[in-house]
Amino acid sequence: MRFGPVPLSQAEGAILAHSVALPEGRLRKGCTLGPEDLSRLAAAGHGEVIAARLDPTDLHEDAAALAIARALAPDPDAAGLDLRPVGTGRVNLHARAAGLLEVAADRVDALNAVDSMLTLATVPRWQRLAAGEMAATVKIISYGAAEASVAAACAAGAGALRLRPARLTRVALVETHTDPEARPLGADAIIRRLAALGAGLNEHRHCPHREADLAAALASVTGAELILILTASATSDPMDVAPQAVHRAGGRIDRFGMPVDPGNLLFLGSLGASPVIGLPGCVRSPALNGADWVMERLICGVPVTAADIAGMGVGGLLKETPHRGRPREARD
Repeated sequence: MRFGPVPLSQAEGAILAHSVALPEGRLRKGCTLGPEDLSRLAAAGHGEVIAARLDPTDLHEDAAALAIARALAPDPDAAGLDLRPVGTGRVNLHARAAGLLEVAADRVDALNAVDSMLTLATVPRWQRLAAGEMAATVKIISYGAAEASVAAACAAGAGALRLRPARLTRVALVETHTDPEARPLGADAIIRRLAALGAGLNEHRHCPHREADLAAALASVTGAELILILTASATSDPMDVAPQAVHRAGGRIDRFGMPVDPGNLLFLGSLGASPVIGLPGCVRSPALNGADWVMERLICGVPVTAADIAGMGVGGLLKETPHRGRPREARD
């Protein structure tokens, strides 16, 4: 692509680089100059314009953006993404339903390394999106790009984006209490979290904060695809009440603790075919915490292993809630 001043005599078919004010209106940047446009410019006393002229091996910015967007989601139905109409060298991709965005970061990086004029920006990996929310944007910075560069970018980023919609809808919550008359209810914030992904709280049980009672309550849960445990007293050790109750009910614990704060005191296990999350007390607040990352993935059918949780430390220092019982640093 050639860019710079162009005499009007050579500007037909060129792309206007900067808007030009004329007595009877305005020529917008990005328009392809035709004979009528050139006549208006000449009548206004202009002898040249700043313009971009594409070579035969170039693609217009819109064609380049659309090609790359289609490569990212070659089957939009399967990817769960909508490609919005192209314009000004941009195509936005939006979530078709509530879910998490799976991003192949290595492919995104490879695409962005092909040519600095070809760009792709996405939300963070595994970001929760509402239906219709933007997941990514393709933007061509120049008015045109070499066809070979666009082809290389398409190959590098092929299939890099996929929405993982909610799969689990039946969730059980078991809360323990130390005082039957003053149960520390935490269901409201959890129900709102589940509703954001189309899941519901199908069972909500209470029991005393004792290993045997909690084990019995867990064993009595039926039909749940995900089991959540919220204890009245924080779980502070793998030998504490909640993890041991999971073992006693016939389940297992795969990971105790996570490198995300707030959310350190989470544990992950299973009971039969159902994943079990021991929730940290911070889930009583609507603020983002480590439990959100685990719950959202499981609800969207994304397996979570002990290694996955161990890898959440980078970016795991989340905003601290103002009412936290034990803040990270002493407050005046």
